[in-house]
Amino acid sequence: MPSEPPLSVLHPRGPLRAAAASSGARHAKPLGLYDSWWTVAGAGLMICGAWAVCVWVSAHLQADATLHTAALFVHLAGLVLGFGAVLVADYYGLLWITGRCSLREALGSAGRLHTPIWAGLVALVASGMLLHPNPSATLTAVKLVLVLVLSLNGLQAGLLNRRMAEQSSASPSTGVLVWGGATALVSQICWWGAVGIGFLNTQR
Repeated sequence: MPSEPPLSVLHPRGPLRAAAASSGARHAKPLGLYDSWWTVAGAGLMICGAWAVCVWVSAHLQADATLHTAALFVHLAGLVLGFGAVLVADYYGLLWITGRCSLREALGSAGRLHTPIWAGLVALVASGMLLHPNPSATLTAVKLVLVLVLSLNGLQAGLLNRRMAEQSSASPSTGVLVWGGATALVSQICWWGAVGIGFLNTQR
């Protein structure tokens, strides 16, 4: 008789434990923001709530001259940071369309710009609350809506970036390309519209 048990008896739990640990690790993975449309929709509701709070605060908060000047500087800096990063991201998209860089390179470069885009947008909203906006004015109301649409568009753009990254090894589907074009168009309309309205309000 052999002095050791057969292999099937000696290691019955090793592979099972490894499989169970692997399965548990998969199930224990935290839910990410861009894992599904449901998570993106939940984040969108939070953005809408934060936007409503900011509008309410801006209508009831009065900043003194010094704070107003500081807020104006932050507002302009946020515009340069956020809008500048958006233009660079769209430029990389044009480079890919014209065949001057690969889709993976364009997505990688655009993905690194998400942080400055969001930082600039947050700076714009936070400082805008101290600039005495009048939400009852038509142009200001339009600008506020554009900022909300811009925020929601930027949120779903992260999901678009992930879907395009999954197809970067091949040509993206027509649906994804249309989705990307619509996202870029909405972004440009909202940014330029907000900038134009802000300029017109300073002339009054």
